[in-house]
Amino acid sequence: MLTKAPEQTYYIIDFDSTFTKVEALDVLGEISLVGRPDRDDVLNQIKVITDRGMSGEISFTESLDLRLNLLKAHRDQLPALIETLMGKISDSFQRNKQFLTENAEQIYVVSNGFREFIVPIVTSLGVRAENVFANTFVFDETGSIIGFDRGNPLSANGGKSQVIRNLNLDGEVYVIGDGYTDYEIKASGLANRFYAFTENVMRPRVVEKADHVAPSLDEFLYHNNLSRSQSYPKSRIKVLLLENVHPAAIQLFEQEGFNVEIRKGALDEDELIEAIRDVSILGIRSKTMVTRRVLEQANKLMAIGAFCIGTNQIDLEACTEKGIAAFNAPYSNTRSVVELAIGEIIMLIRNIVPKSNSMHKGVWDKSAKNSFEVRGKKLGLVGYGNIGTQLSVVAEALGMEVYFYDIVDKLALGNARKCKSLDELLAVSDIISLHTDGRKDNRNLISYREFALMKNGAIFLNLSRGHIVDIPALVDALERSKVAGAGIDVFPQEPKTNNEEFINALRGMPNVILTPHIGGSTEEAQENIGNFVPGKLLEYINNGSTYGSVNFPELQLPLLKGAHRLLHIHANVPGILAQMNSIFAKYHINIHGQYLKTNEQIGYVITDVDKEYAEAVVEELKGIDHTIKFRLLY
Repeated sequence: MLTKAPEQTYYIIDFDSTFTKVEALDVLGEISLVGRPDRDDVLNQIKVITDRGMSGEISFTESLDLRLNLLKAHRDQLPALIETLMGKISDSFQRNKQFLTENAEQIYVVSNGFREFIVPIVTSLGVRAENVFANTFVFDETGSIIGFDRGNPLSANGGKSQVIRNLNLDGEVYVIGDGYTDYEIKASGLANRFYAFTENVMRPRVVEKADHVAPSLDEFLYHNNLSRSQSYPKSRIKVLLLENVHPAAIQLFEQEGFNVEIRKGALDEDELIEAIRDVSILGIRSKTMVTRRVLEQANKLMAIGAFCIGTNQIDLEACTEKGIAAFNAPYSNTRSVVELAIGEIIMLIRNIVPKSNSMHKGVWDKSAKNSFEVRGKKLGLVGYGNIGTQLSVVAEALGMEVYFYDIVDKLALGNARKCKSLDELLAVSDIISLHTDGRKDNRNLISYREFALMKNGAIFLNLSRGHIVDIPALVDALERSKVAGAGIDVFPQEPKTNNEEFINALRGMPNVILTPHIGGSTEEAQENIGNFVPGKLLEYINNGSTYGSVNFPELQLPLLKGAHRLLHIHANVPGILAQMNSIFAKYHINIHGQYLKTNEQIGYVITDVDKEYAEAVVEELKGIDHTIKFRLLY
């Protein structure tokens, strides 16, 4: 389907900060200056000189002289430099070794660096040694590097242009590089296009001169419709992360080469509609509401990651209709929520909060009144999922009797006992802790009637979802001492940012612990979530796997090797797979593997096929009735 580069097109590629992630002479300095007390200062001087030379502030010859004088390097240090550079090859060059190998005859590495270390690196990816044009070191009789061959045109200003002129290339010439000297080739009229390569460094003065900015080699190959390892450059895929998701998540997406935008707070519906127009991956926590109206404007959106347990803030039905996969973190903050629940249970049953508040006012009230142990008390868990079950185990270890109620039949852990109804659980429990999901049916699950069923002096916790508890009913129960103490972490209305005031009728009430939705807000939990959710999103984007999705049929797919992967999302109606296979048969396409999974709403078909096929195949697959989304991976 993709065409090999035409023979009359030539590719001129820079080395430092393009082919590799680093400037080689900077790395050589790190090696040669080991043990020097002024090492950090000298390395900083070398970096500053490098940047000034690459941006065109000083002449290249001056830059080279200054750096070599500071380096004090030796021939024997070059093997260590080469070994280091082997591990610093730019990711997109590593991914596209096949392009470099297939087009080796037309690829030239033209660098102001040095052949001694460039040739071993680029030839490892298929570039021909004879197509490398670079400087060479001059050594003294002891092997110390004392200079460079000044007869080489690349040792002087305008050297790259001179080399290209001498090559007398007959055809289109494209230059890929990060420095001003790379742009000069185009400025001299010797190249048709200059691509500013920004995967490793972005120099504004160079970028403004570019015909096209290439955040990776993938982008360059895509822009020119050349053979490549990625069907679509990740630099073109925008990720929007809201609500202070953990830096680990940001790092994972940036390492993969995605275009990442970060916003600290939540967005309201209109703000999100405006922000999401060009977004392919959305990451949120619990406050941002992804409504049907938002999704109708999200034409590029492929996946949503909820960096929390609940997904009630997302219209999952609308997501499914639009072929958008949603993922969450059902386990990552479980322990953190459990520990907060245990801590609050002990604080509340010991009446610690009022005593602490009195102490801060200078009142010494040493009394055991209304202060109890948790041992032997009956803990009632409303919801027996991941958090409920772990809380059950920890509570039993403290000597509590555990009762639970769940609408789904669950296996009891330890000595926990299942209640037949919510009413039974409320009547028997000394302490009640809510751990239900956020479905609409659970709104005001606990209201006046439910509080009336509780024991007098019960302890009450809600660390699940705010709308589950009728706040006026809880206030009434506290004022009548029906509930002796409460720990509330979630609320029907919560501030969108830390700058907004929290307004709630529970403020100022005695023996009530109010926390700002921090059940899962520990460093450990947020880091776990920051790694888990992006992992699921990346599996879906990179491989098509939907394992762990809350709205898609779950498929764990093998890694894609030596084939193209066609992902077809469609309404769950009969005959779609047969239509797809008839298209494959019509075009005599060999299928390497095929996977199908459905749920009530949609079907998800993944087909791995030979790389060679007509473009019409994709168009016909997209044109099948009831198709929702189609993607191509390779």
